[in-house]
Amino acid sequence: MTPFQRYLAEEVALDHVEGLISRREALRRLGLLGLALPAATALLAACGATPDTDPASIPPAPTPAASATASPAGPPPLPTRAITFPGPDGTRLLGAWAPAAAPKGAVLVMHENRGLTDHIRSIAGRLAADGYSALAPDLLSHAGGTAAFADTAQVTATLGAIPRERFVADMKAAVGELERRAGGVRLGMIGFCFGGGMTWLLLSSGEPRLAAAAPFYGPLPDDADMTGTEAAVLAIYAEQDDRVNATREAAESALEKAGLTHELVTVPGVGHAFFNDTGPRYDARAASQAYDYVLKWFGRHLA
Repeated sequence: MTPFQRYLAEEVALDHVEGLISRREALRRLGLLGLALPAATALLAACGATPDTDPASIPPAPTPAASATASPAGPPPLPTRAITFPGPDGTRLLGAWAPAAAPKGAVLVMHENRGLTDHIRSIAGRLAADGYSALAPDLLSHAGGTAAFADTAQVTATLGAIPRERFVADMKAAVGELERRAGGVRLGMIGFCFGGGMTWLLLSSGEPRLAAAAPFYGPLPDDADMTGTEAAVLAIYAEQDDRVNATREAAESALEKAGLTHELVTVPGVGHAFFNDTGPRYDARAASQAYDYVLKWFGRHLA
């Protein structure tokens, strides 16, 4: 498996361990990612799952209802609109565009492993409301876009099959589109979970047009080398996210080696995906705190 495929598979396994999906569903999703039953069973065990013979006996997964009374971090979002823009080799890429009324900067917003969802569009809209025009590209554009999939597990599996070279090429095209639409302001990037990993990946590609980046609890590529970029990097981690935190020291080392301005922040008392207000791990206090960190960072390095 590639590093990103491994990351996606571990996401599935941990969702099962935390009671968010049944064992049967976890095995189905791991199968879509290319794991045969013995390998999938071994992965679940390695992540702390115990065998169960009756998937129906698993308690229902937590739902976002528990946090429904808490507002998402940031201001009410400005509306986004669907756009297409030129991709590599004559392709057309899909995205959501949210222009700020008086832009202080512009930000690329990278989605999670569920693709370009309303949640990610909302983040683009919130950034626009705070003065940062935002473009959220759809990394499933070559497969018809996220909306072409009825099954979110298929979204994840399709992302897992995409070569990293295509991700890089598509993200570079998205940076170019952001630059074209931004009107001369500095460019930044933010990404969440899988999108945090995509942010690290683009930084490792030597992308020179970014002035700032904020990866949220994203997996670091195994061979991360950020020489060639000049972005000031704010990396957000969750205290209870041991799997991603295992790459924190390597990320710091790569940032230091590249001589980049950086800050690594670990938000206490929360786990992976704490910023996603549509998910069961959402923590309103921590999300608001992290959003404020990002605004201050972008204010310092983009505005």
